[in-house]
Amino acid sequence: MDRTRYDIAIIGGGIVGCAVGMSLSRSQNLSILLLEAEDKLAAHQTGNNSGVIHSGLYYKPGSLKARNCVAGREAMYAFCAEHDIPCERCGKVVVATEEEEIPRLDDLEKRGLANGLQGLRRLSPAEIREYEPHASGIDGLLVPDTGIVDYVRVTKTFAEILKTNGGMIRLNARVHACREHSAGLTLETSAGVFVCRNLINCAGLQSDRMARLCGVDPGLRIIPFRGEYFTLQAEKEHLVRNLIYPVPDPAFPFLGVHFTRLIEGGVEAGPNAVLAFKREGYKKSSFSLRDSWETFTYKGFLILISRFLKMGLGEMYRSCFKGAFIKALQRIVPEIEGGDVRTGGAGVRAQALEPDGTLVDDFRIVQTPRMIHVLNAPSPAATAAISIGEHIAAVARKDFDI
Repeated sequence: MDRTRYDIAIIGGGIVGCAVGMSLSRSQNLSILLLEAEDKLAAHQTGNNSGVIHSGLYYKPGSLKARNCVAGREAMYAFCAEHDIPCERCGKVVVATEEEEIPRLDDLEKRGLANGLQGLRRLSPAEIREYEPHASGIDGLLVPDTGIVDYVRVTKTFAEILKTNGGMIRLNARVHACREHSAGLTLETSAGVFVCRNLINCAGLQSDRMARLCGVDPGLRIIPFRGEYFTLQAEKEHLVRNLIYPVPDPAFPFLGVHFTRLIEGGVEAGPNAVLAFKREGYKKSSFSLRDSWETFTYKGFLILISRFLKMGLGEMYRSCFKGAFIKALQRIVPEIEGGDVRTGGAGVRAQALEPDGTLVDDFRIVQTPRMIHVLNAPSPAATAAISIGEHIAAVARKDFDI
């Protein structure tokens, strides 16, 4: 039977929210409510990514990203094995195509070693072709710890464990108001009114708004970026064995267009990274006046575009012209032609941005006596979900009155 009073309410039914719920549900005599605004779990960032289990190659050693990714990666592999969820530690190849990229590849290798990655190996042009016969590069890096999985299935399994342990999940439960009082917090939602002693905000694309709704200044704003994918035609899937990535630009928070074999079959190519005019806007035509107004009137965004205007225009150009997108793909797999790909899906990334235009690179969590707000959980949040969930659950057990 549903109840209206809970020890902890979790807002957000993506992979992070469900991981937090699963971890907390292992505590005895703790009543947990998970509220999801949509009619299904994993509806947004979790359900619209390419399912990569990241190795921890890119992240600054010692950062929350690095620590949680490395621990979370191994926890994810173990969880999938335990619950018969298909996944594969297939590895990937990072390919340098220009001389100026080699120092950045050196830096990636150093970071990977510092983060404890196993089996990293530099590859000559001939060795690149041993792993990816159709890839081209002047230098490469083999990253064996990278894998692929279906994160929607993982999220649903987290949720089932939460329910098995006595937790309650309510779909179609968008939070409209939060009032704090002596007994805790009252949440007014589209599914009714609920009272909880404590709250954890894992609302992803809406996390900053949810914090403000709860009376907390997040100190940042979520700016949505849409990543658009192409899918290789079935007869061209042989061009990619596993995952092929370019060397990323460290000044920009995206990894560049790449190739990813999917666990359910098929190969995706992409994504680009273009500004989205709606936080949950998966089409080029998607538009929200509120979302766009909040983006373009934010001082931090205006500073950001002044720094990255040229790069942003390039991403928009690739979004509008397929030929430009194909040209980017041909840098690492020259045999790709326009007819080899068809339009695929898209995802929207919740990129947190500081008022001074700084892109928030690491996880950002803000606490009050009764609340935890997960304000920035970018990639590799899915990979690191179990580790993040355990960390947040530990903080809640320590600091909340439960």
